[in-house]
Parts: sequence; C-alpha cells; structure tokens
Amino acid sequence: MKRAYYWLMPILLALSLTVSAKTASSITSNPIAEARLVELSAELRCLVCQNESLASSQAPLAEDLRREVREQIALGKNNSEIINYLTDRYGDFVTYRPPFKARTLLLWLLPPVLLLMGLVLLWLRLRRASPPAPKTDADSDADAIKALQQEFDGKNHERD
Repeated sequence: MKRAYYWLMPILLALSLTVSAKTASSITSNPIAEARLVELSAELRCLVCQNESLASSQAPLAEDLRREVREQIALGKNNSEIINYLTDRYGDFVTYRPPFKARTLLLWLLPPVLLLMGLVLLWLRLRRASPPAPKTDADSDADAIKALQQEFDGKNHERD
C-alpha cells in the first residue's frame, strides 16, 4: 500500500502545477486581435516593473492588464478607447507617451529647457575660457609699422 502513495505523490504534484499555471491564451485564432494586443502591450507600461513594457513584463499584474486589454479588444473597442480606459483606471503613468496637458506640462517641457540651458552654459563657458589668440610675427610687425607711422606723422605736424 505504501508503494502506491510513492507513485501517486509525483503525479498529484505535476497535476497541481499545471492547474495553477496561468497562461496567456489568445482571444481566438484571430491574428489581427493578437497583433493589436502586441501593439498595445508595447505602448503600455507595467505598473509594477515601471520601466518595462506590458509585453515584456512577467509580473502577475502585467498578466492581469494584458487580460483586460484582451477583454477590451473582444468587446470591439479601438486602441484609443482601450488606452483611455486604462488611463482612467491607472493614471497617465500606464502609458509610455503621456498626453500633453496641464498635469504633464513639466514632464514635456523640462527636458528641452534643461538641454537648452546646458547648451547656453557650455557656450558661455567656452567663450569665457578661450584665451586670446597669441600674437604672431605679422601682428608685431603691423604694430611696429603703426608706431613708426604715428611717430612720423607727429614729426611732420611739428614742422608745419
């Protein structure tokens, strides 16, 4: 009788693992709906992983969000309606490209402003730090000619 339990335990364990596993089953055999799911999942952010797309995340919440997207696709909603549905529930953070509105104004404008300020500061620093060009022999010869010419002009004015 004990030998029967030894064989039964691995079978029950294997069955319990297959029952509890959650798989991402397709909506139907509709490749267009699956393509939309892949496209939307690439545009949406996993709320747990934060910088990982919904398509590449393995978090349980990401699987739930993919399931919600599948349900929305099955209901016949278009991509913008699905994104609006998710942003209404989870906020603008769920999208990689948040909309341009008053709440996200700083998010959109801060990077270009900081880049512009950095470029201006770099230009000012390079302009201030550049030493004057060293005088060449031609410059010193020109200075000597000007000095002689001024001296000569001064003597000519004294004679008049």
